[in-house]
Amino acid sequence: MIESLNGAKETVSYRDHFGIRIYLNQEAEDYPIHWHTAAEVIMPIENNYSAVVDDTRIFLNPGDILIIPPGELHQLFAPETGKRIIMQFDSTLLYPLNGFDSTFHLLRPYIIIASHQDQELHGALRPLLLELMDEYFSRSLLKEASAYAMLIQFFVVLGRNYMRLERRFPNRKSQKQQHKYIDKLLEVCNYINEHCTEEIQVEELADLAGFSKFHFMRLFKQFVGMSYYNYLNQHRIMHAEKLLIDPNLSIMEVAMSSGFGSLPTFNRVFKNYKKCTPSDYKLLHGIHKV
Repeated sequence: MIESLNGAKETVSYRDHFGIRIYLNQEAEDYPIHWHTAAEVIMPIENNYSAVVDDTRIFLNPGDILIIPPGELHQLFAPETGKRIIMQFDSTLLYPLNGFDSTFHLLRPYIIIASHQDQELHGALRPLLLELMDEYFSRSLLKEASAYAMLIQFFVVLGRNYMRLERRFPNRKSQKQQHKYIDKLLEVCNYINEHCTEEIQVEELADLAGFSKFHFMRLFKQFVGMSYYNYLNQHRIMHAEKLLIDPNLSIMEVAMSSGFGSLPTFNRVFKNYKKCTPSDYKLLHGIHKV
């Protein structure tokens, strides 16, 4: 299934400028540790399936849905027989939609919707995924537009459910207070998304949210699942990836343009997230270091 693998980076090949790729995969083949800029959704149909994401082994039963955001290192392991849907899509298709970028980061490093644990959510997402697959393989007029609409609906349903108050702040009794926290922290996430290449201090973010520094840091980690600093660095690395494929920019220029104060810091953080150096990343894209 992996058509192009250079080191640990898979390049997803989309067909006819269609930013979605779906496989009805029946191969008894394991896929080595890799990452890609596409987001991935996996649902076994017949027999089990397993994966390793963020050094965690995940076992999927038929019908379970695994969502892996872009950039996450993962491995896939297939049984001798079985069938599963594997969908990869260009997540930048959805990032322009207000709130999607921040919400998608809440799913990191992965999320599982198991049929036996969340029947309501699973009952809404499974038919959407099956319908999206049918549309993808059809010859219907405007099938691309229809598939994109279903993809958006899939993540709207998932995002609204995952943002439910009791999931994010289970110990808060006042719904008004919970809504306030979510609104403020989403505002902070959007601010980081838009200003990640600038120097951002935690005090600035705390003031934006209206909390004390330490209360903000605790709430942000509870809300997003990672520290504000890791969230900021993730967006800086995503920005740097786009710049690194420009043959006219040096690695130093990319580092400075992505919000990093020094080249050693950029190299260290980039390798920590992508498991390769910025120089290696350029070479993976056929670009020699400037």
